[in-house]
Amino acid sequence: MPTRTARTAWNGTLEDGSGQVELSSSGVGTYTVSFPKRAAEKAEGSTSPEELIAAAHSSCFAMQLSALIGATGATPESLDVSADVSLGPDGDGFKLTGIALKVRGEVTGLDADGFAEAAQAAKESCPVSKALTGVEITLDAALES
Repeated sequence: MPTRTARTAWNGTLEDGSGQVELSSSGVGTYTVSFPKRAAEKAEGSTSPEELIAAAHSSCFAMQLSALIGATGATPESLDVSADVSLGPDGDGFKLTGIALKVRGEVTGLDADGFAEAAQAAKESCPVSKALTGVEITLDAALES
């Protein structure tokens, strides 16, 4: 399996500095990061490690859930997955305080209980979930008709 790379160039202090995160492997973009915007309610055009983790987790979970649904013989018509990653205080620093996964799905050939079971299994088995075992991860999963 391939290795993927991202790079950050940072200038200045934590409080006054800023940086640019480059998605190097794919080349799809470079994004601004800054601590004041990371800690603010509104991102105002900057991303953050938490948003990038949320993107990684929601996409990994969607892929894993799609695979698990397919393994049952059902067909995932659409999956809408969001991940809310929270940052909070930790002594003199910060830590991730929780991740809330939410999925709504349209699936042919699987009932609500089967969908909930597959979603729980995806939460436990997607590689990003495994990497984030030190953070509480909650799941809200439901089929939509």
